[in-house]
Amino acid sequence: MAFNSILILGCGNMGGAMLAGWLKGGLAAKTFTVVDPFLDDAPDGVRLLRTIPDEAFDAVLLAVKPQLLDEAAPSLARQLHQGTVVFSILAGVELASLAMRFPGAGALVRVMPNLAAAIGKSPVALYDRGLDAAGRDAATTLMLPLGPVEWLASESDFDLVTALSGSGPGFVYRFIAAMADAAAALGLDAAQAQRLAIATVEGAAQLAAASPDGPGELARRVASSGGSTQKGLDVLDANDALLTLIKATLRAARDRNAELAAAARS
Repeated sequence: MAFNSILILGCGNMGGAMLAGWLKGGLAAKTFTVVDPFLDDAPDGVRLLRTIPDEAFDAVLLAVKPQLLDEAAPSLARQLHQGTVVFSILAGVELASLAMRFPGAGALVRVMPNLAAAIGKSPVALYDRGLDAAGRDAATTLMLPLGPVEWLASESDFDLVTALSGSGPGFVYRFIAAMADAAAALGLDAAQAQRLAIATVEGAAQLAAASPDGPGELARRVASSGGSTQKGLDVLDANDALLTLIKATLRAARDRNAELAAAARS
């Protein structure tokens, strides 16, 4: 199986990030047709249309807002055939809901990336209905230019994975901003504090990705008994303060994803 023609339905922030990542990763621009009534222009070589064309594609990426799915589904469903794989990044829209709208599709795949797909640094979580081993390999190959691929064991994991990897960058950005704002409040120049906070998180993340040791062990190595790092970690660790906060954050995002899924089923 190969995806030589891909229709991207909706090319906003996330759809645009994926397209950018694919092009940066070397996929040919002529592979892609974008359907978006509001997009001013598309990258060189990518066909931009305002309505769904009357032709078949090897794959379709659903990247519209979830509330617009029912508006687009009838026109798109007429173009699908048993060889078409429908990929969906629609948060909360389960495979069962997609199957009702696209009964003619050859396979359905839920995808959860984040905006770092544009630079090939997004985790990409996948769960499918209808792919064989060769199809999974093809889907993995398609997604690898966007970042590391993780196939989930259960669709029920998607709500939490969406909270962790999909919404996670927003939480990380807030943490970076909090570090910078705190340093500024304690007397550092605000612009300098922001530059240092961003560089610190970037370096720490790259080291964590390259290290055979987990982040917990790396934190232990940074700290020395009675030192300044340990004093700061003691504040984060007191009564599991940081863990409790992050659990509550992920729980809120996960539960909202579950609410969206329930709404899509109704």
